[in-house]
Amino acid sequence: MSGNDYDAIIIGAGVIGGAVGFELARRGHRTLNIDKGPGAGYGSTSASSAVIRFSYSTETGVAAAWDGMHYWKNWADYLGVDDENGHARLIQCGMALLIPGEEGHHNRVTPIWDRLGVPYEYWDRDTLATRAPGFDLHLYGPPARPTDDAFWDDAHGEMVGALFSPDAGYVDDPQLAAHNLQRAAEASGGDFRFRTEVVGIVREETDAGVRVGGVELADGSIVSAPVVVNVGGPHSSHINRLAGVYDSMNIKTESIRHETYHVPGPPDIDFTADGFAVADDDSGIYFRPQPNNNILVGTTDPACDPKVPVGPDDDLGELTTDGWETNTLRINKRMPSLGVPLPHEKKGVVDRYDKSDDWIPIYDRTDLDGFYVAIGTSGNQFKNAGVAGHMMAELIEAVEAGHDHDADPLHVTARYTGLDLDLGTFRRNRQINTNSSMTVHG
Repeated sequence: MSGNDYDAIIIGAGVIGGAVGFELARRGHRTLNIDKGPGAGYGSTSASSAVIRFSYSTETGVAAAWDGMHYWKNWADYLGVDDENGHARLIQCGMALLIPGEEGHHNRVTPIWDRLGVPYEYWDRDTLATRAPGFDLHLYGPPARPTDDAFWDDAHGEMVGALFSPDAGYVDDPQLAAHNLQRAAEASGGDFRFRTEVVGIVREETDAGVRVGGVELADGSIVSAPVVVNVGGPHSSHINRLAGVYDSMNIKTESIRHETYHVPGPPDIDFTADGFAVADDDSGIYFRPQPNNNILVGTTDPACDPKVPVGPDDDLGELTTDGWETNTLRINKRMPSLGVPLPHEKKGVVDRYDKSDDWIPIYDRTDLDGFYVAIGTSGNQFKNAGVAGHMMAELIEAVEAGHDHDADPLHVTARYTGLDLDLGTFRRNRQINTNSSMTVHG
């Protein structure tokens, strides 16, 4: 095999890692995905809220998300193979981005949606009241916690309205989506190894300088490849240190603890059938329908909420009472008919986010030739799995063929929409993007 076991090794088999493996394998590369977990999507992917939405702060971010939706809409056709477990499904319930006032995130979003042709409806307050009859449309923000007196202040105004994207929604089974990508990659010749830990990145001297040569595994064995892609999720910073590229990257990633909550839906509305996803920056939460008239609630990570760094293998414990009470009270303000679930009824998921300094992912090469990164993706990139795989495959092939991505950022044509994807947006050495919302809408 020309001295190499594989053409490319992908560290990680979550939804992004699986997509990178599939996209490279379908192009004829011999790929290996390596993951510490017991199967595809058992890490952060399995805990994803899997919201499909387009309310990003950058034009490339919106373009990627809009194109990414089409992968999910055409998921079975995109994969081209059956899965014995079935296929993940896109539930297009739509999403409302609430507009608290004249100033807000919607002002960044609407011009981009107009330029790129992303469909949306503007709902004034009366339309929002009709479409969301159980909502309290008063303003209580900026977001606060129940331990802050401001949380209990009376309303100080009324919601202006909302932007509604009818094509938005959520994927019903995130872990199954990762398994689907595994099966698709395998059908194209890709291999997967689970319960396998990477403990070192091999560096080789060549006539052109030092480049990656493969990975060292915990059992002491070496797997060789001229390309290694770090898609390690919460382990990404550790893997970058193993490769010796962590300090040379201007944008860093860290693993933080994150909770999402499952609460019963309103008694007077079938929220599963008639509800839609909501981004509520006034309250500091997002929420979406769940099966059996339940609601998934997540925090948008406003400034008042703690960001708790955790090691990639730390014990995360149970849902916290503080987080549960804070976010169930937040959604109860917006939907008063929910009632407030009791503390002992806590339901939800605890996991990790692999977040970058500005919450924008890093899809890039590194200073070690042949070593690439698709990191900082937790919290807002599940929706972009397919397009991220496409972008990374295009980037890897271009750079390995001699393109200087650092000097001349690669532009990729989106598969379904034909939009321009400027990969300079996701570079490791960009300055922190102050136009990023610094929040998560799922």
